[in-house]
Amino acid sequence: MKFLEIIFSVFNTLILPQWVLMILAPRWKWTLWLVNSYLIPISIGIAYAFLVLPNLFGSGQMPDFGTLEGIKNLFKMGGDEVVIGGWFHYLAFDLLVGSWILTDSQKNNIRHWLVAPCLFFTLMAGPVGFVLYQFIKLALQKTQK
Repeated sequence: MKFLEIIFSVFNTLILPQWVLMILAPRWKWTLWLVNSYLIPISIGIAYAFLVLPNLFGSGQMPDFGTLEGIKNLFKMGGDEVVIGGWFHYLAFDLLVGSWILTDSQKNNIRHWLVAPCLFFTLMAGPVGFVLYQFIKLALQKTQK
């Protein structure tokens, strides 16, 4: 197995315990520690920096983030490191959003059986889970008035 495949597999697996704990044991002390420590997203961020930054800025020319063609070229020219970095971007930010959803739901006393599907959808389809949580939160606020 190539080094990049190992890194990909390690970080793909690393996120799963926190997601499982957030869904199945949301108030357990170790779940809350993981959520509040940001340990896993920070680890992913460090790996991201080592993989992506040299490939984005190593050529001395600024990547074009303003056009679809520029983004496509970025992934073509950056190779596997940039593609994995793009995936790590999703892993880290989806986990941060899931952590926020869990924390916010607990702060607002939203029943976890309503939150668990939001966490699942955040894991699987990022923004969908976030939007679902916002709808649930809004609906509950309207019914409590």
